[in-house]
Amino acid sequence: MKNLFLLSLIFLFLNSCKEETPKKSLPPNIIFILADDLGYNELGCYGQSKIETPNIDALAKSGMKFTDHYAGSPVCAPSRCVFLTGQHTGHAYVRGNDEWKERGEVWDFTKAVKDPNLEGQRPMPNDSITVAELLKTRGYTTGMVGKWGLGAPLSDGIPTKQGFDFFYGYNCQRQAHTYYPRHLWSNEEKIWMDNELVPPGTPLDNIADSLKRSAYDPYNQKEYAPTVMHQEALKFIDQNKSNPFFLYYASPIPHLPLQAPKRWVEYYEKKFGPENPYPGGKGYFPTYNPRATYAGMISYLDEQVGELVAKLKAEGIYENTLIVFTSDNGPTYDVGGADSPFFDSANPFRSDRGWGKGYTHEGGIRVPMIASWPNKIPSNSSSNHISAFWDWLPTFCEIAKVDQTYHSDGISLLPTLIQKPQKQTHEFLYWEFPSYGGQQAVRMGKWKGIRQNMFKDNLAIELFDLEKDIACQDNVAANHPKVISKMETIMKTEHRTSVVERFLIPIIDSDGD
Repeated sequence: MKNLFLLSLIFLFLNSCKEETPKKSLPPNIIFILADDLGYNELGCYGQSKIETPNIDALAKSGMKFTDHYAGSPVCAPSRCVFLTGQHTGHAYVRGNDEWKERGEVWDFTKAVKDPNLEGQRPMPNDSITVAELLKTRGYTTGMVGKWGLGAPLSDGIPTKQGFDFFYGYNCQRQAHTYYPRHLWSNEEKIWMDNELVPPGTPLDNIADSLKRSAYDPYNQKEYAPTVMHQEALKFIDQNKSNPFFLYYASPIPHLPLQAPKRWVEYYEKKFGPENPYPGGKGYFPTYNPRATYAGMISYLDEQVGELVAKLKAEGIYENTLIVFTSDNGPTYDVGGADSPFFDSANPFRSDRGWGKGYTHEGGIRVPMIASWPNKIPSNSSSNHISAFWDWLPTFCEIAKVDQTYHSDGISLLPTLIQKPQKQTHEFLYWEFPSYGGQQAVRMGKWKGIRQNMFKDNLAIELFDLEKDIACQDNVAANHPKVISKMETIMKTEHRTSVVERFLIPIIDSDGD
């Protein structure tokens, strides 16, 4: 009996070893969480005092917080294209938001809901190489949940044709201008939601009733898209917990309109006290208590991050998962009831009109970024390494040991993440943005150079010393001609003429440069 008992123990031990060995040898899971229009100073770990983000703060404490990380662009679609392709906006196919309006009445929300040919943005080409496609070569299952914005339904730009095995969410940025949409997409199938169609921008029935809470009821309905999409993200983790996966979680929060779960709005109503409603007039939906709603949106996203971490721990895969949290660009300004001055959303940078979202100033493109990977990234650490969205493709490929010759503009951040010498660093970072007047920008060490109003044939570069003037208020271009000359060269050599007419900047494209 004793020998039989020992043989049984040995059998059980050998079986357990067989079960554990594959788990230990699996490449790490990767989760990239992308907030939408979240400012540099809208998380507690970055200094926010009014909005509570305990779960994201805990993520920062468990890993590394970056102080000098940059988005791919100052607006949604190009920033996401840069992340996925590893190409900065001087080379990327998508360089601005492009509603592909030659199709017809794409801004007629009601028609676009009914006709998928009017939904979505201009598509990425079929031959685009994305980080999802590269990770699939190493056996990763790839999923994307949230807001896409890089290719309309029925086009080659949809997620399932750009490397993702699974997609659930908004295909179209315009459709994401309501958190209670009429539909979302599951892969290539339209999923109808239990919501009434309320087109974005629908005004109050009677402006005289703007002080009545009940007047705002039509803007808050049954199925809140961030909740529905979050459940799909958790389901994706559950279905792929036994194999390596890459989850691109592109939350629409806190992009306008101002719509949040009631319990969070009520929480901040008590915290902030009475405030003036936003009755409409500056875009998006009217909102009874705009500050409480905005804060509630961010705290709800924070709650979801906490649930993702809890799910990973419950499934026993937390320690083999790299989690990155960041934002696609800086905070919005005085539209749709937003109040970035109240929250000091981009501190220490400016976030008012002309300085935050839509502009290549620091407030528009420098974003919070946190990376957590137990036993790999030191806990409660920080880095001032200068980096950008185009670094994630080579970083993830190095982590997954992708054998690839694809050239990106990025440099792997893995050495910095695991606190080894970062032998390769950027001499400079470059952006161009063919909108909001036309812009180019360069970050080179302590220097930040910006060209603005390029559609008005302006080529003058404003220069700021970020060590002395982090808010970029003192243009010192006249004192540093050699730095300006070098930036002029960078702006010329890093720009490649876009094949999309909408993304041309005439003053630098007229001669084919």
